[in-house]
Amino acid sequence: MTRKQRRLILIGSALAVLVLAVGLVLSALKDSIVFFNSPTDVVEKQIAPGARIRLGGLVQQGSIVRGDNLQVRFAVTDGQHTITVAYQGLLPDLFREGQGVVTEGMLEPGGTFRADSVLAKHDENYMPREVAERLKQQGHWRDEESKKAKGSTR
Repeated sequence: MTRKQRRLILIGSALAVLVLAVGLVLSALKDSIVFFNSPTDVVEKQIAPGARIRLGGLVQQGSIVRGDNLQVRFAVTDGQHTITVAYQGLLPDLFREGQGVVTEGMLEPGGTFRADSVLAKHDENYMPREVAERLKQQGHWRDEESKKAKGSTR
């Protein structure tokens, strides 16, 4: 075997090992790469209680219930499904009904989502396009053009 052939075999083997390693890493992380799951995703994927996930959607109108010791319960919806979220702590300033929110925590056996952190979003740029489009189709989300059209009837 010549020197050139050995070098080609070594380079080819190294590339094969690299491709295999990247493939294994991507397959292991395929569920972790998601920014958040919508309530419909949680129902359809049948996520097991105790699994740590990020849940995102809109805070349902009239669902915020405040308790003692900064305890808050509210519902997150994507228009199709709704999940109740329990959280203890200070909420972001932008948190309110009808606004986008991403919570991180775990699903409890009763179906309630126990959140460790709550992030409020101020516009649809933080939401995946598919979720924003689904909310627009169902009339739960208004984009800037529709807001301007309603406000321009002076």
